[in-house]
Amino acid sequence: MDISVLQQQKRLIVRQKITMMVNRYVVHAVRPDGSPGEEVAFAEQKRLAFKEQVTLFTDESRQHVLAGFKARNVLDVAGEYDVTDQDGTPLGSFRKDFRRSLLRSTWHVRQPGLPTYTGAERNVAVGLLRRFSDSLSWLPYHFDFSVGASIAFSVERRRSLRDSYLVKIRDPRLDRRLVIATAVALDALQSR
Repeated sequence: MDISVLQQQKRLIVRQKITMMVNRYVVHAVRPDGSPGEEVAFAEQKRLAFKEQVTLFTDESRQHVLAGFKARNVLDVAGEYDVTDQDGTPLGSFRKDFRRSLLRSTWHVRQPGLPTYTGAERNVAVGLLRRFSDSLSWLPYHFDFSVGASIAFSVERRRSLRDSYLVKIRDPRLDRRLVIATAVALDALQSR
């Protein structure tokens, strides 16, 4: 999908593909009826990597890089992740806020020229249950990324056999590649 067409998308579906040694995610545009439409991105993360890095491709052929994110530091639990485009140009960053994440997970997303968006789990009870029992990590969750009362985008984990997320984007200024990277990170890095 052309980047200008991707930038017009207001809803995306992110699905994890189950594999043994690699986390893989397929991202689709959403048709008017709510079903998955055209594939817009494919992400791959090697498990147990020394320094977290995820590459976003334009599709499963892995021929063209769309974007990627990489930890700034090695083995930094509260680390920040830089998101870059296919040429290495910075698109923004995100980080998990461990000080605020005791009751419910909290993330911060930055894009140059825009305010910092804070995303917190909407349901404190679900956040607590997931945090204190690994067997409940399948529970659905919902993050709203906002500045004050203005929601820029949201990521909602849906009930399914494999991890599936509905991403709704309200702020047209947000780079969709940054939003996709954040949505993938919520799944890939949430339990850390």
